[in-house]
Amino acid sequence: MEKKIPQRMCVACRQMRDKSDLIRVVKASDGSVSADPVGKKNGRGAYVCRNAECVEKCRKSKALSRAFGCPIDESVFDELMREC
Repeated sequence: MEKKIPQRMCVACRQMRDKSDLIRVVKASDGSVSADPVGKKNGRGAYVCRNAECVEKCRKSKALSRAFGCPIDESVFDELMREC
């Protein structure tokens, strides 16, 4: 029996992809938002594709701001670009 691969949706392009193909962004209980490349941090998570187009689309459409209900600092998007 083969192992099931979890699927998650990118907040920018709304495509379902394997969890390993996406970058997790997490909002911690203290309100801080950061990239979570390992996917183990505690907090509310949202996922973005590992490509520059989706990160830019996410920045322009404010998809992460809607997902977390708070403004997102530009440093988070810079961090996501480095992870691509």
